[in-house]
Amino acid sequence: MTQVQANARTFEVRDPGSGRVVGTYPEHDEAEVADAVAAARSAAPRWAALSFAERGRMLSRWRAEIARGSAELAAVMHAEIGKPPADGKLEIVMGLQHLAWASKNAGKVLGPRPVPSDLMTINQRATLEYPPLGVVGVIGPWNYPVFTPLGSLSCALAAGNAVVFKPSEFSPEVGKWLAEAFAKAVPGHPVLQLVTGSGATGAALCASGVDKIGFTGSTATGKKVMAACAESLTPVLMECGGKDALVVDADADLDAAADAAVWGALSNAGQTCLGVERVYVHEAVYDAFLAKVIAAAEDVRAGSDPAAKIGPVTMPSQVEVIREHLRDAVDRGGRVVLGGLDAIAGQFVQPTILADVPEDALAVTDETFGPTMTVARVADMGEAVERVNASRYHLGATVFARKQGEDIARRIRAGGVAVNAFVAYATIPALPLGGVGDSGFGRVHGPNGLREFTYPKAITRQRFPSPLALTTFTRTEFTDRVVAALTTLLHGRCR
Repeated sequence: MTQVQANARTFEVRDPGSGRVVGTYPEHDEAEVADAVAAARSAAPRWAALSFAERGRMLSRWRAEIARGSAELAAVMHAEIGKPPADGKLEIVMGLQHLAWASKNAGKVLGPRPVPSDLMTINQRATLEYPPLGVVGVIGPWNYPVFTPLGSLSCALAAGNAVVFKPSEFSPEVGKWLAEAFAKAVPGHPVLQLVTGSGATGAALCASGVDKIGFTGSTATGKKVMAACAESLTPVLMECGGKDALVVDADADLDAAADAAVWGALSNAGQTCLGVERVYVHEAVYDAFLAKVIAAAEDVRAGSDPAAKIGPVTMPSQVEVIREHLRDAVDRGGRVVLGGLDAIAGQFVQPTILADVPEDALAVTDETFGPTMTVARVADMGEAVERVNASRYHLGATVFARKQGEDIARRIRAGGVAVNAFVAYATIPALPLGGVGDSGFGRVHGPNGLREFTYPKAITRQRFPSPLALTTFTRTEFTDRVVAALTTLLHGRCR
């Protein structure tokens, strides 16, 4: 766990599995955050002045530095948040894919491009481009401390911004490692500044005058970030919580669906905003599916040893949330078919599956963020879609169906839906990632992610004087008659 010291100038990070201290870090205050922003602001113009290709080459060097140190970085992740090293390496690979895409495609997405004029403005040459905002603040999460912040860091830096990065207080060494790797790979361009600390440091970053905040975290904390940024009209990108569902139709491949459900619910100890927390299964295959899920989940064990497939719950407070959700589900008539309250020991939560849980139970309505899932029987896919969409969270979803998969996907309200695979949309660098409703707004990854850290700029150049001079006090009655005739011709004949 993380503990701020009494003098509020440093904080300790503890291994969530063993409780041992693995590092002590500065709790940066308002003045220190302001210094980091000033340093980024000073470095930004030179970075922005580089061509997209030049920035891309430098970001590729950073990517290579991360790749070469992936084993070391995965070990840091294991020490700070308990993630198994193999899963840490997988996370790093996914993050590098997005960094590579942003580095190579920023110019094509953001560079100047011609825009056609219409009949009334035929004498104008129009261009649209996307300049960088300047300095971006990125507030990262602890559950995916490489993959998630790299989504914002990659796009912001490739677009030409400088960045002040505040990693989670549960994973500051991961943030420090990434920043040091950047400084090593890109000397002479101090455009990635690091600040560490708890919520007070994040609040100082929101109030520091950065040009945008990219936030990833809980919906509750996201609302606080938005409120702080509203004071200075600082725009925000919100990647917030989820309560994602997996839907299984009667014709689905049940083995594949069960495997995806177990991985989606249990990987990273369930601490995934895109994780599977709810499963809705067609009644014709419900019993067979549930049996397959139980059998697969029984082989997953939480622990800190090399043989464990998932690690501990990182935040001690989250264990109590998980316990409350399980207790509430059972009190409302839900059945524990695997695990349960007795499966919680310290910060280790063994896989838990619940059935027959009412839709108004906490385990269905609120983000549990643990290695649990609810499995419910539905009469048809119409009922499944209705239940999925009833949530206030609309981040992602997964559908398993042979015939109607894409049709079901289109009826689900979510930022991304994967058919016959788990969160495939998050692994494709050209696709945007983000949510709707309480899951936030804005997007990382792909063209949308690059544009998040820029502003659209329109430029026109007059090629020749207009035969119809409109914006002048010397405009004639003849010009007005011609404009009136053109208006009728262009717009008045629509039916």
